[in-house]
Amino acid sequence: MLSDTETKLLGVMMMVIMLGMGASLTFKDFAIALRKPAGVAIGLVTTYVLTPVLGYTLAMALQLPPAYAVGLILMACLPGGTTSNIFNYFSKGVLSLSILMTVVSTLFAVVLVPITLGILSSGIEGEWKIPPGNVAQVLFVLLVPTVIGMLLRKWNANVGAVIEMIGGALGIVVILFLMISWVPRNYMLLASTPWQVYFGAIGLGVFGFGVGYAFARLVRQDGRRARTIALETGIQNGPLGVLIVLLTFTGTQQQEVLLIPVLYSLFIVLTSSAVTVWFRRITTREELRRDNAKIGQLKPA
Repeated sequence: MLSDTETKLLGVMMMVIMLGMGASLTFKDFAIALRKPAGVAIGLVTTYVLTPVLGYTLAMALQLPPAYAVGLILMACLPGGTTSNIFNYFSKGVLSLSILMTVVSTLFAVVLVPITLGILSSGIEGEWKIPPGNVAQVLFVLLVPTVIGMLLRKWNANVGAVIEMIGGALGIVVILFLMISWVPRNYMLLASTPWQVYFGAIGLGVFGFGVGYAFARLVRQDGRRARTIALETGIQNGPLGVLIVLLTFTGTQQQEVLLIPVLYSLFIVLTSSAVTVWFRRITTREELRRDNAKIGQLKPA
């Protein structure tokens, strides 16, 4: 499904993406996270409870075959990434909250992703399950460039900012690269793929936006913060999911499990872009109403 060159390039790209994520963090972020338990709790609940349950529910409701079910559940268990921060920036979301949720989900990924994935995939028959140890090893390796990025940020803030921008943008480039190189070669596969697979791959992101927004409102977050949480909930680290599958399976197994992570990565850019435009318009209208209200207060009676 992916050539050897594409696989190796994806691995290098993921290292750069994680380097960029690390460059977006400072050691003070950890202290700040501990002082803001609400943000930490929201990040953990949306990433490791709501989204995994959503992915599992979709896989069971659609009655996906084991290979596709594993791919969907894997994507649902993964943390977010810097791509969600970029979309939140353009949607006029609360960027500090977006980054905090990314930090939290990344910090706990090595422990919580294998546990969540192991629990939800335990009922799947056959040799399709992804060993939690494999996931932990991949995440642990990817933490190395993350730490390097943090050290670069501490050494020089300007260098860290540039690396952060490159890493975030590369997350989108990876997906566009897959679209350009992978889709034409696998046209027949895509044409013969059942609608349930497409529904699961697209629905994980779309329903994730809705679940994240509903949860945020439930815990009494304002509209702007709720929209930020919605994007963070719906956007998973697609390239990371693809990399985990490539390092775990081979041959036909790899192709079947890989389908949903690749489809998710392709469609999440489109759905996130549409939601971002919508959220931006809502925030702009809210800002305009606030400005008009302030002007009205300044006018003489």
